[in-house]
Amino acid sequence: MACASLLPSAASSFHGQVLAPAAPPSVRLPWGSQRSRGAAVSVRASDGIVLVEKSEAEKVHRLKATYLEKIIPLLKEEFSYTNIHQVPKIEKIVVNCGMGDAAQNAKGLEAAMNDMALITGQRPVKTRARASLATFKIREGQPLGIAVTLRGNIMYSFLDRLINLGFPRTRDFQGVNPNSFDGHGNYSVGIRDQSVFPEIRFDALGKPKGMDVCITTTAKTDQEGQRLLALMGMPFREGGGPAVVQRKKKLKAHHFDSKSKGRSRR
Repeated sequence: MACASLLPSAASSFHGQVLAPAAPPSVRLPWGSQRSRGAAVSVRASDGIVLVEKSEAEKVHRLKATYLEKIIPLLKEEFSYTNIHQVPKIEKIVVNCGMGDAAQNAKGLEAAMNDMALITGQRPVKTRARASLATFKIREGQPLGIAVTLRGNIMYSFLDRLINLGFPRTRDFQGVNPNSFDGHGNYSVGIRDQSVFPEIRFDALGKPKGMDVCITTTAKTDQEGQRLLALMGMPFREGGGPAVVQRKKKLKAHHFDSKSKGRSRR
């Protein structure tokens, strides 16, 4: 899918539908639905800005081009890969947002879906409960939040805006945690406030909502996954990383009982 861009428009305010007989077949809505040539395309504009997309000739995102031209040779030399297919790459990015009142607040759920569609460029889906839990008053099939899975150029576009726009606009940002890998090269990071993205209007935002971002890679180890994301610009916090994580041994209850008995004997 082509990467979306913002182009100035002569119309200051516009709403409705326009016929686009000369539009190329690659024109898509922000969440990726295909429009055939000659069909009516819904366009929304405000303040002279219209969301359109680039042509097929410019469909390769700059972050993906950097990965193909610069990152692959560096990783191949650093980790001594014998085959280019051994070089890790980003497979998909899953963005999800949990809402405890999703079942009772239908308008809030729809507003959250629209906000995530603006942030990611793809329409999210509702996540539902797989089983009923009486403790939390949850029924099977009840909506619990929203989620979206990004692949291809739209994935690189979201990651580029997250690194270069989202993180720098975060208050008191000192880097992301380098220890948030799962042991298989996949990385997860949480965003406390969606208003760090410029697509979200701060005055129209109600209760601040956060979201979780899970980056799935083909790396076999956390070191390879961290190096891949670091070369792409992920601002990891200094003084940590998968190589220096020390797991503390958990002491069971009988360990404390034996120590207390030894002290009482003395």
